[in-house]
Parts: sequence; structure tokens; C-alpha cells
Amino acid sequence: MREAFLHYIWKYQRFKKYSFCTTDGVSVRILHPGLENSDAGPDFFNARIQIGDKLWAGNVELHINSSDWFAHSHQNDQAYDNVILHVVWNHNAEIYRMDGSKVDTLNLFEYVDRSLVQNYHGLINSKSWINCEKDFPEIDDFSLRNWLERLYIERLEHKSNRIFRLLEQFHNDWEQVLFILLMRNFGSKVNADAFESCALSIDYKTLCKISQDQNDLEALFFGQMGLLEESASDVYEMELLKRYGYLKHKYKLSVRGIVPLKFFRMRPANFPTIRLSQLAALYHKSDGIFSKIKTSNTVNELYTIFNVAASSYWDTHYNFGQKSVKKIKNLTPSFIQLLIINTVIPLRYAYQRFKGNLDAISLLSFAEQVPMEKNRTVNRFMELKTIPGNAMISQALLELKTNYCNKNRCLSCSVAAQLLL
Repeated sequence: MREAFLHYIWKYQRFKKYSFCTTDGVSVRILHPGLENSDAGPDFFNARIQIGDKLWAGNVELHINSSDWFAHSHQNDQAYDNVILHVVWNHNAEIYRMDGSKVDTLNLFEYVDRSLVQNYHGLINSKSWINCEKDFPEIDDFSLRNWLERLYIERLEHKSNRIFRLLEQFHNDWEQVLFILLMRNFGSKVNADAFESCALSIDYKTLCKISQDQNDLEALFFGQMGLLEESASDVYEMELLKRYGYLKHKYKLSVRGIVPLKFFRMRPANFPTIRLSQLAALYHKSDGIFSKIKTSNTVNELYTIFNVAASSYWDTHYNFGQKSVKKIKNLTPSFIQLLIINTVIPLRYAYQRFKGNLDAISLLSFAEQVPMEKNRTVNRFMELKTIPGNAMISQALLELKTNYCNKNRCLSCSVAAQLLL
């Protein structure tokens, strides 16, 4: 038995009968179970419960064993003096407030159907990829889609909270924050931290001052990332090294705290050299990218913004001084889709929250215009159940797996809630 299960039973009043008595035999009538508290203090606030002939308003505390009250030192904590009912699974001790008064106790064990307990244990103790793997295909489509829409908004909330932390750090400079987010996503999964650390070392104002020359932008990015060798013999690398030396001195650039790059097991198209050149092309082509993003009305407009390619040197290179078959290294539609999913929509969501005019429907519409992502997690869900969808659905599935399935938060999941009925 886990305390989270007791919270679930109490919150949703999952009882086999509704005629209760305290452990002292006094009748109990639950008028309102209270509001669940995720912070310190009693588990449920503002409950309304009739005990005997008295109507009480106050808080409810839940434990597996009554004696947990003492194990957690609640008898010495004023925050628990207004607990009107102690709800437990196993009553093994009488409990008291700081003033010595006894707290009424309700033993849930007597009032919960054994089949509910069995279903819960069967779910939470599963060794499958997700706890409800064998039952997931049977979840009705309407309920699943509603839950996934909620999960997508939840995912945007998480991402926007990080954006707000960056905004606080950079004094509400949205262009600077966008640059950091873009750098992180251009780094992909392997080099996200390295690219972000580079962005944090560059003032966006510096970027604006040199954006007229794409070579200067490449010199800045490559130099900060440690990709320019002092012993370079390649003409283009030598030119960038010279430019970087000038920029580093002029703008007092520091490489302290920049995370080293990784090239291991990486497709050539995702090499840091190519991605940094493409990012340089983007900032050379467009100024005020955030302003364009926040006013774009369609996904096609966003595709236009990100329609850039690495500079001509990289048509025949993936690394400095090593020639390859000629190929224009433009941002592919699939990569632009990832930028829209992971940067553009979260940033627009955060901006709308910041302005106090959140329009979740329009953001859902944006996400619905972008194809579904293809990755291991999404593909596995699709093997269990075919879910027609788009980027909103794939992002929601990632949220479901990461923050619910992996953390055994079945009791907070609408899918599991259906299975426990």
C-alpha cells in the first residue's frame, strides 16, 4: 500500500459504502473531502465533515499507519492543529494535537472494495514498458484525446516556466532568450547543453552588431565552441580564426563554462559545424526573429523564416579541411518542424502568458499543423494503439511517458483512472 493510493481513494471518494464511523464508533459524513495540497502541511485543505452531531471545517491528514503521525512529528507542529480527521489504512495508535486533544480517525481499510486494491497493485507492480501496456489499446479514443490535449498544455507549462527563468536572468529580453533556445535545439539531443552554454556566453547585442557579415557570425560561433585550431592550414578556417581573434578582443568574449562538443555517433548532417553555420545564416538573413515568430499566423510563414542553408564552404565540407561530395546543407523540413515544436510554440505560449492573453486554442491549432514526431517513445505508443495525430499528440505522449509512466504516477493519469474503475 502506498500513501498516494490513499490520496486517490479519498480525493475521488472511491468507497464501497458511504456510511462511516470513526475508530471510536462515532458516525462520519463526508460533505466535501477538501482540496489536495501538494506543498508542506496537511494533505487536504478546507474539508467539510460531520462527525457525530457536529459539523467541522478544516484539514484532513492521510497516513498508511496511524502511528505515522508521530513518526512525522505532527504532534509538535502547529500546522496540524486544525486537522479535523485523520484518515488511515491501518489504525495502530491513537493520535493527538499539540494541545493534547485527540484527533478523530477514520480507518479506510473497512470501506474500500478489495477489487480496487487488487487492480491498483496489478497496475503499479507491472514490469511492462508502461504499467498499463496490456490495457492501453482498450482506452476509448475520445477520453484518450482529451487527456492528451491536457498533457500537451501541461508540457507547454513546463517549458514556459523555464523560459520565464531565462527571461528573469536576461531582464525580459525575448530575443536573447530565443537565441538561447534556438542554440539549444540546433545542438540536438547530443550537443544541446554545449550549444546552450555557447549561447549563454554571447550577448544578443553583439550578435546584432555583426549580423551583416555571415562570416563574422560563423567566426563567433565556431570560435566560442572551440572549433578553430591555431595550427589551421585550411584557408577558410584561417580566415575565421583571424576574425574570431578580433571579435574576441573587441567584445571581451569569454569561453569559461562552455561545455565541450561531442561528435560521437552523429549523422554528418547534424555535425556542430553544419548546425552552427546554418544558425549563422539564420541570424544573417533575419533580424528581430522573435518579432517575426510572435506575429506569424501560419506554420508556412515559420517555414519561410527558417528556410536557410549553411554557407557555401560547407557545400563541400562537414569538417574543416576535409572535402566531401557537394551537397547544399539547408535546414530540412523535418528539422524546422522540431524547431517549431520545441522552440516556437513554447515561446509563443510563454509570451501569451506573459502578456496575460493566453490563447491555448490557437497554439493547439499551430501544433496540429505540424506532423507527428517519429522517435522511440512515440513509435512504441503507436505499436500499442494507433493514435491519429500530429505534433500535439506526439508531444503529449512524450509528456505522458516522461512525467507519468516513468514516475509511476498512474493515480494522476486519466488512462489509469479508467482502468481502476
